[in-house]
Amino acid sequence: MAFRVRRHRRPAVAAASAGAAAFTPDALSVGARHLEVGGDWVSSFAVVGFPREVHPGWLAPLLTYPGRLDVALHVQPIDPATAASRLKKQLAKLEAGRRHTAEHGRLFDPQVEAATEDAYDLSSRVARGEGKLFRVGLYLTVHAGTEQGLADEVAALRSLCASLLLDAKHTTYRSLQGWVSTLPMGLDLIGMRRTFDTSALAAAFPFTSPDLPAPDPTSVAAPSGVLYGYNIGSQGLVHWDRFGEAMHNHNSVILGPSGAGKSYLVKLELLRSLYRGIEIAVVDPEDEYARLAAAVGGTHVHLGAHGVRLNPFDLPVHTRADGRRTAPKDALVRRSLFLHTVIAVLVGDEPDSAGRDAAGRAALDRAIAAAYQHVGITADARTWSRPSPTLRTLRDRLADAGRAGDRAAADLAARLHPFVEGAFKQLFDGPSSVNLEGHLVVFSLRDLPDELKGIGTLLTLDSVWRRVSNPAIRRPRLVVVDEAWLLMKQPAGAEFLFRMAKASRKHWAGLTVATQDTADVLGSDLGKAVVANAATQILLRQAPQAIDDITRTFDLSAGERQFLLSADRGQGLLSAGTQRVAFQSIASPTEHYLVTSNPAELAAHTDSADPVDDDAFVDVGPAEDERIGHAD
Repeated sequence: MAFRVRRHRRPAVAAASAGAAAFTPDALSVGARHLEVGGDWVSSFAVVGFPREVHPGWLAPLLTYPGRLDVALHVQPIDPATAASRLKKQLAKLEAGRRHTAEHGRLFDPQVEAATEDAYDLSSRVARGEGKLFRVGLYLTVHAGTEQGLADEVAALRSLCASLLLDAKHTTYRSLQGWVSTLPMGLDLIGMRRTFDTSALAAAFPFTSPDLPAPDPTSVAAPSGVLYGYNIGSQGLVHWDRFGEAMHNHNSVILGPSGAGKSYLVKLELLRSLYRGIEIAVVDPEDEYARLAAAVGGTHVHLGAHGVRLNPFDLPVHTRADGRRTAPKDALVRRSLFLHTVIAVLVGDEPDSAGRDAAGRAALDRAIAAAYQHVGITADARTWSRPSPTLRTLRDRLADAGRAGDRAAADLAARLHPFVEGAFKQLFDGPSSVNLEGHLVVFSLRDLPDELKGIGTLLTLDSVWRRVSNPAIRRPRLVVVDEAWLLMKQPAGAEFLFRMAKASRKHWAGLTVATQDTADVLGSDLGKAVVANAATQILLRQAPQAIDDITRTFDLSAGERQFLLSADRGQGLLSAGTQRVAFQSIASPTEHYLVTSNPAELAAHTDSADPVDDDAFVDVGPAEDERIGHAD
């Protein structure tokens, strides 16, 4: 049964309400489950069933519905006295039903058990003042141009509600009241409401998007930053700009066990950051970035290979764009202090001392000054461009002092012998042999002997820090430390990560720390400091043994905890400030070939041609021969 109402206005009344005429229909046809409002067909629904557990913003898919959909949320607070009384009555009913079931030997109803548990928890939180109760009504109105179109829209809407575990019922024979309840008038003519507590209401508020916010909500420009993947909740793309003005730092931490897709995601971010002109340095303990560096024309420093040397005596002299060579005013002093740490790591002493006693430290300090003077480098900055001394020069100066009667110098010279003329000389046997300039520099530490791991790590981090802190280069930079737990075991490496996390923003740089050993990072004060100073935090699938520490450190909700326990490879939780989004990383075929570390896939490509051809590259600057690979 349907009836039709047509409005007739007098001319004076019509003239007076000309502005309102654009918002009110000339005719309204009311059916059992639909309305004809002017030329539109509409149908209304009342949501009467909700899921037990939800995440914040879980109703946002209703707002991203591709058709025209009106969503109305009516909220009425309940005073604490009434709330307590109703909860008491509800608990009495539930307990009476449970006892009746137990007395008659019947099986317990799981739904009743869950409702009783929730009622006890809610009653406890209301009594402690941790939350309040509200009466909430959720109504939906879908629009279409034809009756058949309305039927299709209704089917699509009910499918969407079912995917959200919502029980949406037609407002049968109350279609007019349902439509009015979704108009911006604050009227609830249906009255089908459910009781929500504060946290449930906050999560059900549908006007919070699960997508990360754009830097400028009024801008229609393409999102800046790096594409991480697609949003699992809304199927939208997840772009994030670590160098945005609103970020208090540019650091990132990525935690995930082996096989969760951690290195894969790091390489994708690295490759896509190169597209934006960001300069990147990678500390690669496992030699996983060699193919990527070769594909994009980067520099691969393979420490431990024949002829690859890093001279710790090199002064930080930089060439500016205008051709001038500059260095900090205290460069020689700072380099001398750093050499004390280098020698301490070499001879096995603590990093804060260069010898076993004050005499040894004094002898080393005199030998360092004599080594620079031997090659003509003095306090005069004009001499700093001359070739630097080497470890052999220092050893010779210590030996000269030893022959003159300085026993501490003689002892230290003897302890440096293996690194000058013995089995471990390949890293120090001459001046630096690698060029650390370029848009991508990868330091591979895998093939270093165990005896040189500590000093190799120290020299690598020193080279990276000198590049990052160079004031002559004004461009964003990233420092990627993969498998950071290996560096955290080295005191020099742990100190570097802490220093970078604190000071990188001042140099327009960001630190990316990726590790699979969460316990080693979160179990130390330096590791916790690195995590706390990362504005962008990415958690991939976590093992049950580590999830408790992760939950406490990152204050995860029950839903987020369960998501991380059941996430597939490449799925993770990106946390940036107060925003959190679950995403799935995606890559093009070319990107996948460059970043994968799957042994089976790499073996399959061994005998095949490289799919990256010359047409996949573009020049990025006339000053250097640098090429960056495009993704398909």
